[in-house]
Amino acid sequence: MVQLINALTPMDEARAILSKEFDLKFTKAVEKETADIYEHVKDRIPEIEWQFYAPLIREINKLKREKDAVILAHNYQTPQIFHGVADFVGDSLQLAIEATKVKQQTIIQCGVHFMAETSKLLNPEKTVLIPDSRAGCSLASSITPEDVMAMREQYPGVPVVTYVNTSAAVKAVTDICCTSSNALDIVEGLDSDTVMMIPDQYLAQNTAKKTKKKIITWAGACEVHETFTAKDIEELRQAYPTAKIIAHPECPTEVIDACDFSGSTSGMINWVKTERPANVVMVTECSMSDNVAAETPGVQFLKGCNICPHMKRINLENVLWSLHTGTEEVTVDPEIAEKARGAVERMINFGKDKNATKK
Repeated sequence: MVQLINALTPMDEARAILSKEFDLKFTKAVEKETADIYEHVKDRIPEIEWQFYAPLIREINKLKREKDAVILAHNYQTPQIFHGVADFVGDSLQLAIEATKVKQQTIIQCGVHFMAETSKLLNPEKTVLIPDSRAGCSLASSITPEDVMAMREQYPGVPVVTYVNTSAAVKAVTDICCTSSNALDIVEGLDSDTVMMIPDQYLAQNTAKKTKKKIITWAGACEVHETFTAKDIEELRQAYPTAKIIAHPECPTEVIDACDFSGSTSGMINWVKTERPANVVMVTECSMSDNVAAETPGVQFLKGCNICPHMKRINLENVLWSLHTGTEEVTVDPEIAEKARGAVERMINFGKDKNATKK
């Protein structure tokens, strides 16, 4: 079976071209140029691996300026991407908002496919690239537009709140989007005693515990978070009795109930930076712990995580390949895009309106 660098190109072919077009040797000059970055991540990336990453990081950072490109990276990206080449990092909501502000003509989305689609929805005139379009999402693939329409028929008049972890086609047949950081606020802000919240059943169940409204769910789940159990948390308590355990609300409710804190990826990061626990376990995707650890010296991060295979399809080699070749471009059917954009913009504007009210 031929190994591919993305969904289109054989790895050997791409590597031969990259080696010809770019200087990917680890030299003293490369070492010096990337020294500040490595100082930040040296506890997370072995020196022998850095010799492979550093030339790629230098070439990416140089090429993105030449190409008028900006790199958006999700919190689940590896440290070499998150700290090495990303211009903006964050959770789904932060990246969605940042996508509306960037001035560059090309956006490289280091994340999964629905995130790249969201950037395209908000920047229809710009070029949006994803380094590997095979970077999917179990949540996004768990529901179709037809499923949503069937729910609407079953519950006429009930508003539909759709997690951003969905395709543009699903967003197009719903009322408003949400992320794990604003789900409760959006549900509470709707003028209805009953709300459909799709597709993540656990985010919906955990939100339902905080509101008096009736939440109708869909049986979708994140493959990273759904496998955690209350027994896992109990075993972590036994292994690390002094550690604080925090989790993402895509985990089952019994996991959330057993933890010290639950929040979106940005919420978890802010909690660690504010509380500064001596020891912490982040029950989420593994790279996030590595990325936060680089920014919070003095906090020991203990492993209790899962790896997202989709996020790990994005790497420095295919980021450089994407910049060099302009692949893989993300497009959305204009008719779908217009409707889906409305659902995302209502979410973003909801946050702006709420902040304005507070002031």
